[in-house]
Amino acid sequence: MASSWQHRDLADVVDLPAEPVVAEAQASIAEHVRAGLDTRLRALIAHDPGTRLGTDPEELHQMRVSVRRMRAMLRAARPFLDHGWSEPLRAELGWLGRALGPVRDLDVLLDRLREESADLPEGERAAAARLISGLEAEHGAARIELLTALGSDRYLDLLRAVATAVRSTPEESDVDSARELRALVLGEFRKLRKAVARLPESPADPDLHALRIQGKRVRYTAELAQPAFGKPVQQLIRATRRFQDVLGEHQDACVAEERVRALLHDFGDEVDAAVAFVAGRLVEREQTRKAERRAQWWETWEALTSAAEAV
Repeated sequence: MASSWQHRDLADVVDLPAEPVVAEAQASIAEHVRAGLDTRLRALIAHDPGTRLGTDPEELHQMRVSVRRMRAMLRAARPFLDHGWSEPLRAELGWLGRALGPVRDLDVLLDRLREESADLPEGERAAAARLISGLEAEHGAARIELLTALGSDRYLDLLRAVATAVRSTPEESDVDSARELRALVLGEFRKLRKAVARLPESPADPDLHALRIQGKRVRYTAELAQPAFGKPVQQLIRATRRFQDVLGEHQDACVAEERVRALLHDFGDEVDAAVAFVAGRLVEREQTRKAERRAQWWETWEALTSAAEAV
């Protein structure tokens, strides 16, 4: 059931500051976190109405990105924050991310499979529509759960907790914030570099997916440090984004292939030849895309390494 606060401006309800919070380059790490939370909370609130409406998948995507960036920021700066508020907040952001995730993942998958089947002959397009109809039903059920989460008091309490963190005044610190921010960024990069070094010559699909996740941590930590470092960190962010994009496209192909196979299996003995044929074509296309991205990822890793060495 919808709460009465949904009919008011959400920024007013959670009591966001009238003006955006900005951290100077020399500000403490806690102040950089405060400014980052402010930016991401404003973005989340801006995309809340569109996410509820559900007509543009990009709205949900941007809302989910905001949640992920806030979580990553709190994780990266953990040594410099009061765990009494930062860890519960990070946990609740995890809850919201899990509430948003299924619909977003299905948005991506459905869009991909519809696009891949759009150039098929008419009869095969109809077979493809039958194949992916199960995903559409799954998407509808996931939307109901998402809207339930966004209509809950727990969601409102979470946004208020973030806004409280934004309004708070961090304690003075004698920590060299620029030095520590650089150390945080390079620390995340070193973890990623060690993970790359441990890979066999031909990494398994899950290994590449794990690299993508670690790459996100580098990127989001670099975004936290960007106000203090400027251009070198901007270049690192761009290189990390490209690294993520290639590995993300590889992972999307892995998921699409797996889900097409599962959809075909769900038909059981009742599957007709047209559906089976279309499923085979779609799987073949995803395998081709996987191979292409595998051939690209090392080049993006080398570019990322060069960017990190310049920070």
